[in-house]
Amino acid sequence: MAAATPHDQFRLGFLAAVDDAERGIVGGLLITNHFGRPLEFQCTMPVKANRTQQILFGPQLRPYVLTELIGKTLLEKVGVKPHLVLTESMDLLALRDHISVPVASLTESTDAQSLSLGQQRLRFHESHSSDRADIARQSAQIPVSADLKEPFERIREALAETMKSNAG
Repeated sequence: MAAATPHDQFRLGFLAAVDDAERGIVGGLLITNHFGRPLEFQCTMPVKANRTQQILFGPQLRPYVLTELIGKTLLEKVGVKPHLVLTESMDLLALRDHISVPVASLTESTDAQSLSLGQQRLRFHESHSSDRADIARQSAQIPVSADLKEPFERIREALAETMKSNAG
């Protein structure tokens, strides 16, 4: 019997964005297998809007930067595509409108709209209601003991290391 390849396994994408006061927002996307083992990591260069962009975009600037410039770009760049993209920010749920992969945010909510996956609860984009059911059908592939918060810490550490290397 052949071992499962990364393309056969259920893959999770963990998408995080870190604000750096001097350089802007940096995004990182970690793709893991269903056990949390890294398969691929990509990050962006810092994205910092100039004053004119801040004025013109107004309150839409941050969602635009997070979803279209960072999230969409990272997902287009990765070679190993995830079956589900997880975020810690509800702001990133809007990414779902720009990609074909379900996007969910970690939540503390226990209402009927959320879904348990591993040790966490997930909230999906309200305009893509079928995503919750699709992921629920595949949820048995994720161990109940899986800590879906932990990979975000790895991303933040990797981004800090990358920014430190680029600064030097």
